[in-house]
Amino acid sequence: MKVMLRMNNAGKLIAYVAKKDLEEEVVKETDGAEGKILTLANGWELEFREFPDQKNLPQTVEAKRLA
Repeated sequence: MKVMLRMNNAGKLIAYVAKKDLEEEVVKETDGAEGKILTLANGWELEFREFPDQKNLPQTVEAKRLA
C-alpha cells in the first residue's frame, strides 16, 4: 500500500494512508528483517523496505501492513 510520510509541526512522524483515509502518528520505530517497521497510534504495524531520510519528507513510499 502507498503511505505518505511527513513531519508535523511538533516534529513527530505522521503516516497517511489515502485508501483508508487514515492519518496517525508514529509511536514506535524498529528495525525488522525486511526493513524498518513503524507502529502507528491505532496499533497498525507497517513495514517499509526502503525508508526515506527524514530530511526528504513529505514523501510517498510503498509499505506492507503487518498488523
